[in-house]
Amino acid sequence: MAEFFMTQKGYDEAVKQLEYLQRVKRAEIVARIQEARSHGDLSENAEYDAARNEQAANEGEISELDYKIKNAVIIEESDDNSVVHIASKVTVYDDDLEEQTVYTIMGTTEVDAMHNVISNESPVGKALLGHKKGETVTVKAPDCEYKLKIVKIS
Repeated sequence: MAEFFMTQKGYDEAVKQLEYLQRVKRAEIVARIQEARSHGDLSENAEYDAARNEQAANEGEISELDYKIKNAVIIEESDDNSVVHIASKVTVYDDDLEEQTVYTIMGTTEVDAMHNVISNESPVGKALLGHKKGETVTVKAPDCEYKLKIVKIS
């Protein structure tokens, strides 16, 4: 059984999203399918095909989200900034690129790449977890390895 690490906020948002998909979006799609059926011949009805495809995608998303919620491990917010853990905000320095970056490490369900919120299962997240300020970690990416120095943990 896989475990999905989530903050309480992330868990609550996932439950809310699941309820929306099950109660609102599912009903909207069913209504579109019924409307498309009323237009007659289904063999050449693009509207019907599109609605059925959307229904399949929605049901897949419901199934995946339901599985993650059922296997969620709620992580407690912690003030411990001595080591990197899930929900830590970590400032790192990359010598090769000569740049500093701030990452927030979260569970897989709360990733937001646009805001540098990364997964604990990502190469960077895995490398940082459990390390302390001042340590240098090796990130094992699929096509290379590189080092990051931990500048700050908050």
